This record gives sequence, C-alpha cells and structure tokens, in this order.
Amino acid sequence: MDQSRAPFLDAVAAYHRADRYGFTPPAHRRGAGVDPRVRDVLGADSFRSDLLASGGVDDRSSSHGYLTDAENLMADAVGARSAFFSTCGSSLSVKAAMMAVAGNDPGGLLVARDSHKSIVAGLIFSGVTPRWIAPRWDTDLHLSHPPSPDRVRRAWEENPDAAGALVVSPSPYGTCADIAGIAEVCHERGKPLIVDEAWGAHLPFHDELPTWAMDAGADICVVSVHKMGAGFEQGSVYHVQGDLVDDRHVAMCADLLMTTSPNVLVYAAMDGWRRQMAQHGTEILGAALAVADRARRDIEAVAGLEVMDEELIGAEASHELDRLQVLIDVSATGATGYACADWLRREHRLDVGLSDHRRILATFSLADTRETATRLVRALRELPSAAADFSEAPRIDLPDPADLSLRTVMTPRDAFFVETECIPAARAVGRVAAEQITPYPPGIPAVVPGEELSEGVIDYLTTGVAAGMNIPDAADTSLETFRVVR
Repeated sequence: MDQSRAPFLDAVAAYHRADRYGFTPPAHRRGAGVDPRVRDVLGADSFRSDLLASGGVDDRSSSHGYLTDAENLMADAVGARSAFFSTCGSSLSVKAAMMAVAGNDPGGLLVARDSHKSIVAGLIFSGVTPRWIAPRWDTDLHLSHPPSPDRVRRAWEENPDAAGALVVSPSPYGTCADIAGIAEVCHERGKPLIVDEAWGAHLPFHDELPTWAMDAGADICVVSVHKMGAGFEQGSVYHVQGDLVDDRHVAMCADLLMTTSPNVLVYAAMDGWRRQMAQHGTEILGAALAVADRARRDIEAVAGLEVMDEELIGAEASHELDRLQVLIDVSATGATGYACADWLRREHRLDVGLSDHRRILATFSLADTRETATRLVRALRELPSAAADFSEAPRIDLPDPADLSLRTVMTPRDAFFVETECIPAARAVGRVAAEQITPYPPGIPAVVPGEELSEGVIDYLTTGVAAGMNIPDAADTSLETFRVVR
C-alpha cells in the first residue's frame, strides 16, 4: 500500500478547505463558542479540528471509508492482517480482545499476574475467570520479570480448557517476554495469544528495538500510540493475525465498549504518526536510541545512581530490553524513588513516568533530543547531594514472593459485585478483597478482587503508602481500611 498517504488526516484537512458547518455536535462549533480563557490555554486549533467523525469528517454512513482506509494502512505498515483504532486507550482494546477470546468460555483465560489494572477491570466487566500465570519475582531487585514459556506451559497443563493466554510485554520497566516461545506453547494447543504491548507501539519500526509481538507470532497485539508514538492520549490500536481469532468478532466486542463519539483528533494523529513511522521510522527512532544511550552513560557516571540494563535481562524470561526506557536505581542515595521523583518535579520541573521504593524511570521517545536529555542529566547530577537533606524515608516492608502470590477465592467479578464492607487494615488478614489495590504507576495490582489478603501484602501496601506510594483505586486511599467481601 502507498504509505505516503494519511487518509483520515487528509479528510480533516478537506473538511476545513470545504468550509463545512455542522448543526451537530460538538456544540462549540470549531471553537467559536469556547470561552476565550479556555481557548487561550488549550489553543484554537485543538477546537478547530474537534469534529464529528460520521456526519462530519465523513458522511452519515461513512461511505468514504476514511477510517477503514487508515486502519488498513496501519496493518500494512506493521505486517498485521488487520488493525483497528480506538480512542479509548488500550484499556478498551485489551478488554475487547479478552472478551473476543474468552467472553463466554467456562475454561477462562490464562492471564499473567503482572498485568495492568485495565486487564483486571476487563475480568470484572466480562466475568472471564482468570487462570493466573505467575511471573518471576526478583528478590534482589524487588520487581517482577515476565513469565517464561515454561511457566506458560505449566499454566496450560494446569488449565487445559482455557480459551487462550494473555501476557504483558514490554513490562513497565522495559523488559520484554519471550513472545515467540510463549506463542509456540499456545499454538501447540491451538489456542490464541493476546499480548498487551501498550508500551511497544514503536517496536515494528526499528531493528534495534525488541521484537514486535506480531513478528513473534502473537494473534492479537494491543498498543498505545500515545505511550511511545506521536499520538494524543487515549490513542490505541489493536492488531490481529492468524486463523485463531475472528477479526469481526473482536471488532464487535470493541463496539460494545467503544464510545459513539470518537475523538477525530485522536484518529487523525494516529494516521499521521503511522505515515511518519512508515516513511522515516528507522531514522527517527535510531536518533532517539542514540540520545537514550548517551543519557544512560552520562547518568551511570553520577555517583550514587545506577542505570539498570543487563541485570534486567536474561533472568529466566526477560528476553529483551527497550533501551528507550531508562530505569535508574537511586537506593544508594538513601532516598526512595518517590522522594526523588517529587524533588525532580519540584526543583527542576521534570516529571518521570514511574517511581517506586528504590527507582525512577525516564522514558525517552522519538521527540527527545540531546538538549532534553542534558536537562535531565544536569538535574540528576544534583540529586545525590540534594538527597542527603531529604527527610528520612519511612520503612517499606518489602514482600516475600509468597506474599505476592495471593490465593484466589472468588472470580474478580463476583468479589467486586457482592455485598461488601470496609474493615480496619489490622483485621483484613485472611479476608477476601473486593477491590483492586494498585500502586500507580506502574499500575499493576498488588491485590485483585477475589484474592485472600495476606499479612505480608497488607504490610507492604500500608507501609508503602506511608512512604509515598500512590494507590488511586482503593476505596480508602490511605489504606487505613480495606474493602472486603462481607
């Protein structure tokens, strides 16, 4: 296909040239009705291109097929059979994939336990029963590595009737699973593999990046264009290939969840980004990798900071590393990652994407340059001396791996919707959780509805909150109380 085209983006441009006017939503009429104080902050152009998709950019029956054309170009660019755009983020796309594969299957779905909270939300929404695949917990680094093909095989042996499997790769730390090995294990049984590759939209476009899930044999792959591409927030694409998944069924499941008022800005930006990557991705991402590699060396040279790389891969299942994800261990400074992230924001107006009890993560992208990297490096050179004056960090009770492997007592859906009560943390041990409890970022639930709370995980979460951990989805974000099944 002609990858120089951007049909949806061009359709928006044609709408403007034709001077169309719609007596339809959105009611602001391309910004004419917007309060000038709002327009001054958000910009006139953002409202000018906030248009109706069907009955606006396209006609009421979408007969021009601008969106379908853009999706076909995306599939062609990355080597998938089909691609579908979502303006509701990968949170929607992965739910649609789960429902399409296992929506009414009593065997449930093999799901990596290090999955994002959006996947757990999909389990609650759909009623799909999770058959958990245990990741490998690293007791030295206190993080989880992706599940290996052997662990996936064991999960299949324990749950031979499951409808398919779902794994997350890359992880929030940039580590990638052995997708080819996992796909082979699934396909031996004639079952599909879903990969939540939200952090991997860029992977098809440069050979030095980790293996793209479609190239490794995945049947459905979900990516977030806004995370590592040049799209607006909420822009997501899911790709389908092989003969184990019905494309139209996946699309119908997505339609159940999708908004009927999709954001044209999100569609158009994804279309334009695909064209940019198809034409210039190797050059652009190559430059970004060079910037990130230089930053890695500069940060590593700062006493008290350690850039993590080789220790993240080769550990059972962490197969490859996205080197645009620069993970920095700050523990030698005596400060937590939470305190360091707060200091960077307060003193240098720099935000990092992830922080935990001992690390911060700087995510580089196609937009970063030597200048933006230098700004980060200069700030980090000041961090060790500044950290000496930080208030002493409260102690976090780091969990034993056994404490993170909670016993599943009920399905997430049943536990979420039954009668519940809130009880003090001191009385929650042994009770069945009725809520997700998710340190965010990275957004991986420590507790899933239906799991039996252990003393270790309660201590980890409550001491973590005291040290700065953010738990936005708990009923009581202070975690003085836990929501449990009555």
